[in-house]
Amino acid sequence: MRDLINNFTTSGKGSTNIQSRRSKSFGYQVLGFGAGGGVGPVSINFLVIAGGGGGGAAYNSAAGGGGAGGYRTSTQDVAAETAITVTVGDGGGGGTAPPQISGSQGASSAISGTGLTTITSAGGGGGGYRNDEGGDGGSGGGGGGETPGTRAGGSGDTPSTSPSQGNDGGSGTGTPNNYAGGGGGGAAGAVGGSTTSPSGGTAGTGGAGTASSITGSPVVRAGGGGGGAWMSSTKGDGGDGGGGAGAQNTASSGTSGTVNTGGGGGGAGTQGNGSYNGGGGAGGKGVVILSVPDASYTGTTTGSPTVATDVGGTGRTSMTFTGSGSYTA
Repeated sequence: MRDLINNFTTSGKGSTNIQSRRSKSFGYQVLGFGAGGGVGPVSINFLVIAGGGGGGAAYNSAAGGGGAGGYRTSTQDVAAETAITVTVGDGGGGGTAPPQISGSQGASSAISGTGLTTITSAGGGGGGYRNDEGGDGGSGGGGGGETPGTRAGGSGDTPSTSPSQGNDGGSGTGTPNNYAGGGGGGAAGAVGGSTTSPSGGTAGTGGAGTASSITGSPVVRAGGGGGGAWMSSTKGDGGDGGGGAGAQNTASSGTSGTVNTGGGGGGAGTQGNGSYNGGGGAGGKGVVILSVPDASYTGTTTGSPTVATDVGGTGRTSMTFTGSGSYTA
């Protein structure tokens, strides 16, 4: 097994990519074409994003947005005929009202196989309901918005990884008739937005996601969900990369995170009348993407990934798994 730190990278908090180095040998390396692959190790790039957290529910209050699913990347040399198992995590459910509860944490995504360093990304933390703090996860959920006091956002990068897989959620707060929830953390370097203090006039915005060009062109994924708002407050927008927006002054739910981005769900907000109970948006399902040299692609997969060759003119084949499956190198 390789050293975990030296064989994967994680976007977020100013981290840089670290790649394992391929060993050198004399003679010729023979690459296969189509099914069968090559006889030597193959350099495979991985992007592993977990399910986003669900936004919190609201009852005469406002709720926090869900955190984005953990975001991790890796480049590893994989021996021929190695079976790589891919697990794609579902998004967490949004809080429901009634009963009034916080959003659920998203499920983990992972890649594993003999001789590989296993990469597991943690699901995003759920957004807090009312007086609840945001949940911990790959990125933390936003804190609920109620008075008096402030509800902290959840911790990102839980469990701890190096480099980090995500960021903290923002805090929620408010004054009477002016409550707002915190935004969920995203995969980029910034935490989820906190409500404006001390009035709670604007809910927190979801943290921004991170761009990857593994499929040939830059695509931003894993944005946090926006916080919900009540009465005269302003709802928070979802973070760039699939984060759902918070709800405001209605019985409608926060917006769900975009499927297969790991985006967090938006938090709920209500009008202060018991008949207006807002639900949180669901977190977006995660995604796992593999990239191999075109000449080394074997075509041996399960789970029906989307396959594209020579993506962006790079001479590499990408496999996008929107559900669990496998690839044999």
